[in-house]
Amino acid sequence: MRRAILPGSFDPLTLGHHDIIMRGITLFDEVIIAIGKNADKKYMFSLEQRIKFIEEAFKDVPSISVKSYEGLTVDFCKKVDANFILRGLRNPGDFEFEKAIAHTNRKLSEIETVFLLTSSGKSYISSSIVRDVIRNGGDYTGLVPDSVRK
Repeated sequence: MRRAILPGSFDPLTLGHHDIIMRGITLFDEVIIAIGKNADKKYMFSLEQRIKFIEEAFKDVPSISVKSYEGLTVDFCKKVDANFILRGLRNPGDFEFEKAIAHTNRKLSEIETVFLLTSSGKSYISSSIVRDVIRNGGDYTGLVPDSVRK
């Protein structure tokens, strides 16, 4: 079985994430959305809310699940028997950052990182931009799936 994890904070889940997940499921038998816990990070949405957003968004896709984890992503991969890490790239800056992480993960384990380019119509969307729009009372509905809009 080709199992991949897509790690991130998903604070909140965006249409960019959704795009990568739906395209990723065509490449893998299973995709686990892995919400990393970082005690040093201040989140807008609770872990429970983020899990609910994701579960609701993909409720009709049995090969997609969501789990939370702490520690190294490669250790979580081993725990859930995933041989791949799936990552989305929006721009060259993302690539440079993600490349360094992928090389480090490869040095620590046999886990391969697979990159997908975000669809052009969604490449500008990031969770930090969505949070800023929400904080300032803007209309974020075109940036997130229905499950986050409720």
